[in-house]
Amino acid sequence: MQQPQIDFILGKMLEAHRNVSDINVTAGKPFQVESSGVLVPVWFKPEIKELSPFQSEIFALNLIRGDRRLTEILLREGSCDLSYQLAGKARFRVNVFSQRSRYSTVMRKLETEIPTTDQLKLPPAFKAMAKEKNGIILVTGATGSGKSTSLAAVLNEINERNPVHVVTLEDPVEFVHPHKKATFNQREMGHDFDTFASGLRAALRQAPKVILVGEMRDRETVEIGMSAAETGHLVLSTIHTVDAGSTINRIVGMFEQEEEQQVRIRLADTIRWVCCQRLLPKEGGGRVAAFEIMGMNLVVKDMILNGESEEKTFYNTVKGLTAFGMMTFDQSILELYKREMISEETAMAYASKKAIVGRGIDTLKAEHGEKTTDIDGLTMDTSYGN
Repeated sequence: MQQPQIDFILGKMLEAHRNVSDINVTAGKPFQVESSGVLVPVWFKPEIKELSPFQSEIFALNLIRGDRRLTEILLREGSCDLSYQLAGKARFRVNVFSQRSRYSTVMRKLETEIPTTDQLKLPPAFKAMAKEKNGIILVTGATGSGKSTSLAAVLNEINERNPVHVVTLEDPVEFVHPHKKATFNQREMGHDFDTFASGLRAALRQAPKVILVGEMRDRETVEIGMSAAETGHLVLSTIHTVDAGSTINRIVGMFEQEEEQQVRIRLADTIRWVCCQRLLPKEGGGRVAAFEIMGMNLVVKDMILNGESEEKTFYNTVKGLTAFGMMTFDQSILELYKREMISEETAMAYASKKAIVGRGIDTLKAEHGEKTTDIDGLTMDTSYGN
């Protein structure tokens, strides 16, 4: 299998279904694409019902193209990241990994057009993020939840209005930002720097006003990121956590117990926004994003400094600050349900606190005169007490 064959296969897979976000090549399965969040097979002539381990390995190695560094990482760590370009059609973020002594490949399709906050219909808080001058902005969520896309929209807002130097550290570069008012230097891990920590340390000597770090993976990266924010830089990054409270707890947990209070003080001084995302199945097909957004004010700062208690949690704090542009996932999910963008089943499945969402759905149903229970035939027992 040579590169022209790889490109032919990728082209056919992209055309096979609508809304293709990922390509999956796994031994024992046919070629598959993820369309609107669901894995579906792609058939070729002659038909390949199951890829052999040899075919999946050859496919993976042709993407690596003999790169010694990537080959060494794959053999040493069991997986490697790279980028791949299908000329004139698409760019991909690729992960090649071993499983049961076989090689599998997952390719995430990268959008070529820089999205705007309006096109993505992001909450107003994202425009406010682009106006920040310093501090840390974190966008969190599971893999494939749209974190990179949302950050690209924030950077585009900055690019449209601010003549500043922006340095991005990515693995790999996903959105290629043109120079507008801002000047962009986009660096790719493996080609331009070796780790996020070393790339971030070097970025401090490159006179940026804005720094994008692809992911806060370890303590060292977080520590340098906080130092950058403390010295007047705006640092944007991602982290794999499910909500605002777990994001703060995850960062604090990266440090030793005796460092906890100092870390909390630094976080309270540097965090500007924590935005968490989930992609939900949309009524009529496709997916729609739900958000949990926590901004910074005195109440939130006190929560970060002193931690959560049984009475005082990040969830309850954010829930009461909607006037400041904040929201919980459950509030976002109820709004999507109210706008008939998601079903009741979806709302309940993705809720953080199912009881709260359930009561919210019942209230919305009651407002429209709909039944809120399946129990029928109840009557007053008039004979009771006689």
